[in-house]
Amino acid sequence: MTIRITLAGSTGWVGRALVAAIAAAPDLDLVGAVARSAAGQDAGTAAGLAAAGVTVAATLDEALNTPSDVVIDYTKPGAIKGHTLTALAAGRAVVIGTSGLGAPDFEEIAAAAKSAGKGVIAAGNFSITATLLKRFTLEAAKYVPDVEIIDYAAAGKSDTPSGTGRELAETLAAARLQGTAKPVGELSGLRDTRGASVGGPIPVQVHSVRMPSYILACEAIFGAPDERLVIRHDAGGSAAPYVAGTLMAARKVTEITGVIRGLETLL
Repeated sequence: MTIRITLAGSTGWVGRALVAAIAAAPDLDLVGAVARSAAGQDAGTAAGLAAAGVTVAATLDEALNTPSDVVIDYTKPGAIKGHTLTALAAGRAVVIGTSGLGAPDFEEIAAAAKSAGKGVIAAGNFSITATLLKRFTLEAAKYVPDVEIIDYAAAGKSDTPSGTGRELAETLAAARLQGTAKPVGELSGLRDTRGASVGGPIPVQVHSVRMPSYILACEAIFGAPDERLVIRHDAGGSAAPYVAGTLMAARKVTEITGVIRGLETLL
């Protein structure tokens, strides 16, 4: 069966790579595309590729006038929640590639997905190696209580922490052991320098670095007496690592109802 895809953010960094990958996949069909800046153009040529025979829409609502099965969204943090709820209400399953959503947002999306009888798969990072970062970190957290996360990105990235860092922290906070660091509420001086407390019941401190020369990187630092373990993922300049995981999610999301967070559940 061919899965019909509506791609929001089709001219973006990952979106352009997805246009090409969907065109090359025999079981996937690009039927809709959204990119306000390229509205009215062919989705392929707007992404710098061969013509795809799909006209880019200015809004997701417009693109959803064409029947499809799955919406893949790689747009902006401020748009992703609204896009997801709109797509679910229109009877589409959704793959969320955009960062910026937190646990309360996913609770609302999960309720909407259940009501619609549709699936949503979201990952802070659809790279296979970034997924392994999460898996190895969760394994280490079974044995080492003290852990903090540092999230790195380019100077212009607007959301903090990154989706990778936030998802990792929220998952860790639900599974980690109680650390030995003094609680932030008991500190003096400038408490904000300890970063943000993310997740629960045992929050994880997350520190975001934003400066030139970084693309995306995330590291979990574990500390024990007289030793330290760092598990780190660095992204390169190509969107290629995210394509395979995104398409894997697009193929699986029509088979589920509700929300799955994290690519590791599909591996």
